[in-house]
Amino acid sequence: MKKIVKIGILLLAISFARATAYAQVSIGVNISARIAPPELPVYAQPPCPADGYLWTPGYWAYNDDSGYYWVPGVWVHPPRVGVLWTPAFWGFEGGLYSFHSGYWGPHVGFYGGINYGYGYGGSGFYGGRWEGGGYRYNTAVTNVNTTVIRNTYINKTVINNNTVVNNNRTSFNGPGGINAQPRAEETRAMRDEHIQPTASQLSHQQSASQNRGQFANINHGKPANMAMNRVNNQQDHQTKMTDNHTANMNNDRNANMNNNHQANVNNNNRGEGQVHNSQIAQQNHAQMVNRQQHNQQQRNQQQYNAQHNQPQHRNQPHPQPHAQPHENPRRGEHERG
Repeated sequence: MKKIVKIGILLLAISFARATAYAQVSIGVNISARIAPPELPVYAQPPCPADGYLWTPGYWAYNDDSGYYWVPGVWVHPPRVGVLWTPAFWGFEGGLYSFHSGYWGPHVGFYGGINYGYGYGGSGFYGGRWEGGGYRYNTAVTNVNTTVIRNTYINKTVINNNTVVNNNRTSFNGPGGINAQPRAEETRAMRDEHIQPTASQLSHQQSASQNRGQFANINHGKPANMAMNRVNNQQDHQTKMTDNHTANMNNDRNANMNNNHQANVNNNNRGEGQVHNSQIAQQNHAQMVNRQQHNQQQRNQQQYNAQHNQPQHRNQPHPQPHAQPHENPRRGEHERG
């Protein structure tokens, strides 16, 4: 009996040891869905608003009532010096899509191999680093105004050596998505001290959940707000994005109008022969009607004149046949001569 118990404990220990290799994936799982999240939208990173802010990429969150909604990427102030952000991600496990919350820690852990861009290429982080109590930005992959923020550097090797390919903007890990496993350094990161998202980050997600324009069933994968430069602040870049979005909508509307106009022109061109023939027939008919009316008016005028002049002819005496001898013979001869 004791041997059976020992064997059972040993088997449990072995199973637990195998599970630790992927333990990072199941940390912070608190939401699940039966359908896959939409693809990651394409957006431009807004400029860093101030020194000391770190970039947190946007992600799809989930609401049981309305489904997936987009939480915009945003620059945030970390909870303390020396920590980095591990993004949230979705993983397909056991027939469900499970959400793994993001967290702060001294090292970036596993985030599903998802290529969020701007330093988060699927494994690790290359957008910046802490040095001597201060944060330095890699301007090769992040949007920083170097005239304002001078603690920067350029490292383009990460762009050329990035081994994670996510050309289809897949937003989840697992079968049908990104088939990535935690690397050794990411597995070690699971033993680090983790700090949960800050109050401002939670407020940021809450605000997104209350905006109908962020839900995929409304925006069809194109959220109204994709990125912000500060939490709950859409100034600068976001305003420009909104203006550009409005301009694009106007351009699309104008393009549709032009397309409709061109279609009408094409239709008119295709029927030009028929329309021209029809116009000629109408003109000929109108000319014929005008001629008929003119002839009728002439006939009416002739009848009127005949009726109007007839009484005058009846009142005038008819010339007598014997009046001719009374004419002056000499005058007649003179006129004839």
